[in-house]
Amino acid sequence: MSRIDDLITELAPKGVPIKPLGEVGSFIRGRRFTKADRVDDGLPSIHYGEIYTHYGVATSDTISHLRADLAPTLRFAQPGDVIIAAVGETVEDVGKAVAWLGTEQVAVHDDCFIFRSSLDPKFVVYFMQSDAFNKAKEAFVARAKVKRLSGSGLARLRIPLPPIEVQREIVRVLDSFQLLEAELVEELEARKQQRLAFAYALPETPHIRALSSGTTEHVRLGEISTPYVESLRVQADETYTNLGVKWYGEGVFARESKPGSAIKGTTLYRVKPGQFIYNRMFVIEGSFAVVPPELAHGVVSSEFPVYDLDSSRVLPEWLLLYFQDEYTLKRVSAEVTGVERGSTKSRRRWKQEQFEAFQIELPSVPAQRELLRVLGTVTALESALRDELVARRKQFAYYRDKLLTFEELLV
Repeated sequence: MSRIDDLITELAPKGVPIKPLGEVGSFIRGRRFTKADRVDDGLPSIHYGEIYTHYGVATSDTISHLRADLAPTLRFAQPGDVIIAAVGETVEDVGKAVAWLGTEQVAVHDDCFIFRSSLDPKFVVYFMQSDAFNKAKEAFVARAKVKRLSGSGLARLRIPLPPIEVQREIVRVLDSFQLLEAELVEELEARKQQRLAFAYALPETPHIRALSSGTTEHVRLGEISTPYVESLRVQADETYTNLGVKWYGEGVFARESKPGSAIKGTTLYRVKPGQFIYNRMFVIEGSFAVVPPELAHGVVSSEFPVYDLDSSRVLPEWLLLYFQDEYTLKRVSAEVTGVERGSTKSRRRWKQEQFEAFQIELPSVPAQRELLRVLGTVTALESALRDELVARRKQFAYYRDKLLTFEELLV
């Protein structure tokens, strides 16, 4: 850090300018494309959802490509641009950004903005992760079901402008933190894949097969679950904590609490601990979960079907594991109905009747319990790695915010 202090003392002893992003660069909105436009080999592209699921601070290649004949209808980020997701599930999520460091232009989805400036692009992305930026951002987020940031709102958010040498040194330091985190994330993902591989193979092992001997059945989910509906009328003077379901079986989370007067809908639904829940809009991404006791005070919208499970036939944790399986998610994906429109897959849903008609191979409860017990050792290691990752991220956030806080130059 002393190198950064030395550079600031030398190059900006009186402070640095802090200006609105719209004064130091330009915002360009992307152009719409859909899943049907994708090909294995074509124009590199970035969809807003991929910024959340696949990209970190920067990338020089893409995971998806579009038909070359679409080029005249698209908008492209150039090397050194920053691509910003303008929609997200939560206020905290929206505005996540990635620096494009590739050697060619990349097509950008219409629910993203391209930010073009002379600033170091990774410096911009790191600043957009900072606590100061995210607090200021809250005033400009449209709080509908899907949270949105406008180009005019982004343009009004302020960013410090230290000399480029300082920007690059800050990026170098923060990159070193990110490298350590990436190694931990890679190990955690390896343990997760190991757990899923065990989950796939263990049912065929002799001792677990013996527990299910003659009792494995093919059942529809509607035979082992019952829809739970406890509705409540939204009251303007009451406060509600809406729940969401993370992707890839990562659990239930609490959104920001809101007064009833700020909620558009008139009806919400209660949940109870141990119930099975899913997000109808994001089943392809594995948006399934079990309600934990600490969040049972929350409520959900009608987009989140809730079920009581027959405990004599199925364990909630086993069913959640079942819906993390890649083959299962492919089967679900084949059943999703509706049309993807523009920004999201939110027009494509897995309806409750489809969930209830979905057929699974159900081992006995003792076999389910033994499977979960054996997987518990791998799960414990995952938990320890997650705890370490949380600690690392807190440390990173502390130093990031410290490095990105400057004395403002008064002119």
